[in-house]
Amino acid sequence: MVIGRADLHTHTTASDGMQQPRENVRMAKEAGLAAVAITDHDTVEGIAEAMEAGEEFGITVVPGVEISTSAGGRDVHILGYYTNWQSDDWRGRLGSLTEVRDNRNLMIIEKLRSLGIPISLDEVLDEARKQGKDRGTIGRPHMASLLVAKGIVDTMQEAFDRYLAAGAAAYVNPPRLNPFEAVEWIRQAGGTSVIAHPGLYGDDDLVEEIIRSGAEGIEVFHSDHGTDDEVRYERLARQYGLIVTGGSDYHGERQGVVFHGTIGSRTVDAGVLKQLNPASR
Repeated sequence: MVIGRADLHTHTTASDGMQQPRENVRMAKEAGLAAVAITDHDTVEGIAEAMEAGEEFGITVVPGVEISTSAGGRDVHILGYYTNWQSDDWRGRLGSLTEVRDNRNLMIIEKLRSLGIPISLDEVLDEARKQGKDRGTIGRPHMASLLVAKGIVDTMQEAFDRYLAAGAAAYVNPPRLNPFEAVEWIRQAGGTSVIAHPGLYGDDDLVEEIIRSGAEGIEVFHSDHGTDDEVRYERLARQYGLIVTGGSDYHGERQGVVFHGTIGSRTVDAGVLKQLNPASR
């Protein structure tokens, strides 16, 4: 049993975070946490480095992933914990999702260009490298950062509001895995599925549908959830007998702004790790 607090949602340079996996672990230790999860988008490439850092800093690292899916015309994310992350089959499946993300990036770039904004994939990749990215996937935050650097917008938030967020001018949502499939994928990979930040979807009927499809947990505590969200989803967790999780969804700091919250700003009791890890049940 791990005693203390756990932040179960953080991102690294393996996807669209700003910090190397080792840095997330170091920051979690400095924040006084007992455990931290690495949950990069559609990849497990940062876990090995984080595990090594966990040994160094004396902190438990939870292997995770955040799978990007689509339902009802909106992005929906499913967290997977304690999957067989070293499995070639699982890595291959996640690789297929990375291809979808890569195609989406090209579609966004083309849409931006059609709006008269001069931007190329090479520029996005260069911007990502400037931020210390040396592996994994490219995401919208890297494009937003480039739009700021080119003077198209003043802030990251403006980049999302005007161009990159759902419903904005350059937003695209190509066909991709649905959340019900993601839940099944995680089960087949030996892990535990958790619905990420349900308060962001504005569709609790969909959230309950995903629960009924087999999701085992729900992220009640998240940097973008208010008190009403926490109360509502904690009640839903009790109703369905779900594992209650929480995390900062830390992506790092850009232009002095931390996305979405600092490591350790949203936590749960580390005892939940026993519930999340199928080997401990």
